[in-house]
Amino acid sequence: MTVSSLKTVALDATHQQLGAKMVPFAGYNMPVRYSSDLDEHHTVRRAVGMFDVSHMGEFRVRGPQALGLIQRVTTNDAAKLQPGKAQYSALPNRTGGLVDDLLVYMLAENDYLLVVNASNIEKDWNWIQEFNTEGAEMEDISDRTSLFAVQGPKAVAALQGLTNVDLAAIPYYSFTQGPFAGAPDVIISATGYTGAGGFELYVPNEYAQRVWDAIMLAGKPHGLKPIGLGARDTLRLEMGYSLYGNDIDDTTSPLEAGLGWITKFTKEFTNSEALKAQKAAGMAKKLVGFVMDGPGIPRGHYELVDADGQKIGDVTSGTQSPSLGKGVGLGYVRAELAAPGTQIFVQIRGKNLPATVHKLPLVPGTEEV
Repeated sequence: MTVSSLKTVALDATHQQLGAKMVPFAGYNMPVRYSSDLDEHHTVRRAVGMFDVSHMGEFRVRGPQALGLIQRVTTNDAAKLQPGKAQYSALPNRTGGLVDDLLVYMLAENDYLLVVNASNIEKDWNWIQEFNTEGAEMEDISDRTSLFAVQGPKAVAALQGLTNVDLAAIPYYSFTQGPFAGAPDVIISATGYTGAGGFELYVPNEYAQRVWDAIMLAGKPHGLKPIGLGARDTLRLEMGYSLYGNDIDDTTSPLEAGLGWITKFTKEFTNSEALKAQKAAGMAKKLVGFVMDGPGIPRGHYELVDADGQKIGDVTSGTQSPSLGKGVGLGYVRAELAAPGTQIFVQIRGKNLPATVHKLPLVPGTEEV
């Protein structure tokens, strides 16, 4: 894909003025780093940083048929949502894999917001519409919505002066709508993808520059910096959060991926009977987190082997953990080798280097505001 054919977020020029290295990601021209991945990672873990993740997709689903549609296409039980609550969920396909993972927000009765991955916007829209046989009202608002993730232990202190909403009182996976930095009706959500605590702010594009600038100014005394996608990846990997296209995809079962907790068989949904049967039979493979025992940085597609050198799976995501100073990763292994404490080996440049399966998160995070 050429640079000219990439889509841009509303603040593309701002990121370039800040000196960001821009790279193609999910069809968008996105900032991967402003200074260094290491500095930006530690900024979020120790203080507060702001990501522009406006490439993400947002669909409004409204009307009396909205909940029924969401229940049909998602694994989690959206009937348990109340206004002001958000839910992590997934879109299963018909063959045991996943179309995408997503967030479901209940804005009001018969009014929901679905937040999907940037690379899957068109795919997800078409998939959900296929099941929209009862006439729920759907609207794709992705191109007019900016999304800023302000993450880190100092997020409340950095943002509180910009709104009359009591940020510290918003529970984890809850949200409110209110004025923020002069913009009306901003969705202020206590969610994130870093495990460091903080908020995600959904802002109409016409207010994006104003809100970004206000956060940069208000956050400066608290050490706030702009953060790129490079640090976003190391932060999420330390927590063991899956990335669609790496750790989960059209071929991976939510049960294999450790997403049984969002797969609710108290209702019927796409392919639910087959997934229920898989749960009863047991999984042949499971997604695990692991930490290298010594030197070595795992990368996606490296082979995982046992002590005899026999292949047991593949790395799906890997990096050097800035917090641990060790290599960490996610990967699928045979189910009998998935227990924490199990020794496995990663093939790195012709050598089988030892690693230990680790309970998630790989690095303890705040996880809540």
